[in-house]
Amino acid sequence: MANTCRYVVNALGKGGETYYTLCKDKQELKNWITNNQEKLIMDELMITDKNQSLFTKWFSPRKLF
Repeated sequence: MANTCRYVVNALGKGGETYYTLCKDKQELKNWITNNQEKLIMDELMITDKNQSLFTKWFSPRKLF
């Protein structure tokens, strides 16, 4: 069975909660962020693209959004 998730989201909530979720495409990622935006500290939002090449991982900024 193949792993179908592309984006891994690590976030910190305003009440100290830790959020970890997997999204299969960018539309699902944007939908999750808009639904949970009032609960999240947006500066602490970390999104990892699992399909990103090694070269672009080294030279790209840490945050996707």
